[in-house]
Amino acid sequence: MSDLDQLTQSLARNLKRWRGERGFTLDALAARSGVSRGMIIQIEQARTNPSVGTTVKLADALGVSITALLDYEQGPQVRLVAPEQAVRLWSTEAGSSTTLLVGAEAGGPFELWSWHLEPGDGSASDPHLEGTVELLHVTAGELTLVVGGDSHTVPAGTSATFQAHVAHAYRNEGDEPVELTMAVWIPPVR
Repeated sequence: MSDLDQLTQSLARNLKRWRGERGFTLDALAARSGVSRGMIIQIEQARTNPSVGTTVKLADALGVSITALLDYEQGPQVRLVAPEQAVRLWSTEAGSSTTLLVGAEAGGPFELWSWHLEPGDGSASDPHLEGTVELLHVTAGELTLVVGGDSHTVPAGTSATFQAHVAHAYRNEGDEPVELTMAVWIPPVR
């Protein structure tokens, strides 16, 4: 089974499981996430591999991390994630990418990401659930962080945090690659 097939099967199984645990009907999850009922059915039947944005919307609506939707094994209390098990969720032809390094469900989903942005590249994000917090630390280059329409320059060695319930974006407007590590905490669904 290819990595993509394994990812598709894991997402199908985990989406069904989390939807069932939350007691959400297909219609309820569609309304909460903004993802169509038909798309949810296709995902749960492993007939499609949704975009990162769709996966994030479903995870947010369920109050779980992307890791919980993509994880193909339930591990022990200590879970080691080898580099080859990290999940690359976004990349561009220019060479930019994001990699989900590890995540946990304690007190709400909590994720750790590694980002690489080539000059001139960027990524925009829809608003997350109210109460979602992102923390980031730039290790190389200079990041332009846009939150709610306001731009912030985040140079190497600088950290930032923000409430991610508004539209936000990460851009590299400089001449050298940007490297950053980001943590995302999503409040549990009530």
